[in-house]
Amino acid sequence: MKSSKIFYIFLFTFIFLFFLSFNSFCFGADPKIVSTINSAFEDIESWILKISTPAAAVAVGTGIFMKKFSFGDEEKIRTGKKLIKGSLFSYAFILAIDLILAAIKSLVG
Repeated sequence: MKSSKIFYIFLFTFIFLFFLSFNSFCFGADPKIVSTINSAFEDIESWILKISTPAAAVAVGTGIFMKKFSFGDEEKIRTGKKLIKGSLFSYAFILAIDLILAAIKSLVG
């Protein structure tokens, strides 16, 4: 079991390094491809932000209404709290996508 994990780690590392060296030595950097990838990342990021803002607002509102109209039911109160916490955490992660994509862009180009 331990030797198979080591084998898979070695295989993954070898393939990763192979693709990195293959891209930089054989093809070079094509500015059209890099600019297309960068614009695709920017488009995806803008769409995710446009969709996630109202989705997070609806999820937080639903959680608040679940807590408000639970009428003392502890399960609905817990579910509402989980919904609020989860949606706020997810929205914060989506807002951090800008930092993640900036890191990817700095590695690619």
